[in-house]
Amino acid sequence: MTSPGAVTLTLLHPKNSAPLEEWRFEKESIIRIGRSPENHIVLTDSRVSRHHLELRLVEISASRIGNSLTSTAWRLINLGTNGTFLDGILVSQAWLRNGSLIQLAQGGPKLKFQMHTTTAQPLVVTPPKNTCSHAGNSPNNVFCIHCGQPLRVERQIRQYHLLQTLGQGGMGTTYLAWAPQLPGKKAAGGGLLVLKEMNADMAEIAKAQELFEREARTLKNLNHSGIPQFYEFFVEAGKKYLAMELIHGQDLEKRVYKAGPVLPQQAIEWMIQTCKVLDYIHEQDPPLIHRDIKPANLMVRSRNNQIVVLDFGAVKEIGTPLGTRIGAEGYSAPEQDRGQPVTQSDIYAVGATLIFLLTGESPRKYYQQQGRIYCFDLENVPTITPRLRQVIEKATQPHLRERYQSAQELAIALAACA
Repeated sequence: MTSPGAVTLTLLHPKNSAPLEEWRFEKESIIRIGRSPENHIVLTDSRVSRHHLELRLVEISASRIGNSLTSTAWRLINLGTNGTFLDGILVSQAWLRNGSLIQLAQGGPKLKFQMHTTTAQPLVVTPPKNTCSHAGNSPNNVFCIHCGQPLRVERQIRQYHLLQTLGQGGMGTTYLAWAPQLPGKKAAGGGLLVLKEMNADMAEIAKAQELFEREARTLKNLNHSGIPQFYEFFVEAGKKYLAMELIHGQDLEKRVYKAGPVLPQQAIEWMIQTCKVLDYIHEQDPPLIHRDIKPANLMVRSRNNQIVVLDFGAVKEIGTPLGTRIGAEGYSAPEQDRGQPVTQSDIYAVGATLIFLLTGESPRKYYQQQGRIYCFDLENVPTITPRLRQVIEKATQPHLRERYQSAQELAIALAACA
């Protein structure tokens, strides 16, 4: 492995970005950051988890990154409950560039990552190229005001021009893309869309491939305004890609982290809309279970304030063999945690999501043991009315027979609280 040289991490002032403290690592291949004293970098902030993230030096080949001139690169792995942002993008895993800004949780501490190479070369990524030479465009413009072509393109895959990275995770990378002609559209003219690219290091993992392909198959067979429209699924240079509708808006997790808890009337309306989407997928033949309903997977369209349900990679058909256990902590129903999800498991997740929307805090904070079972205790939460509390408690009952039996039934109960 080529020597990585030194790495410096600098804690920045939250307002003026002035350096507050600096850590230099000469030979480490793993750097651990968190609140616990055994970490390499200890940050005593309540938003930071005890073991919040790791930076790992990874050996790679030239073909894996494309234009890299080195055999090593640093990869960020999030372990924190409140998430990690890389250059403003919420990530679970991501490659680091020289000068990257790492933020631990929304509004949490910021660290600047810098590499000081010796014999090794830093990770080099081909910069975006200008595709238009017309003058007079603002630096913030995505398209030329004269010819309508993209001004800066990271790279091109088939007819898709990748404009910027929207998110990165363990499974893949999501890009904002532009195509001169949207697949399946008869009318002339291009448009913006989302292009999901499966990570190269996931290609050999059968389960990862299955989940990626499952999302494509599911979206292709669904047609609902509350679900992103499927455009195309294809394989290029050994990588899998999924092209789908771009939803202009903000997910509920980011919205609450930015603006705080949601008013009950609005939270109820959004969850009624979510129930309508769930009722649609639960009524498919065979019925579909989403299995990953949570605030981060519920997007609000900017144009009409309507909910769109995202991330169908975890969808499971009723009656199919038991597979990988999937679900977000705090939102996953007890039977789903046991690997036995049913359609009512999605109803449980809607109830837990309501807790987050109304309090701005993880539902786990309100999880209490009552006898031999665990339930949400919302008795002393001022933002939740007694009537709405009863609905949430019924939606999140540990025993299936005591829970709402359909998404439509839950929607009716929520409407009565409005």
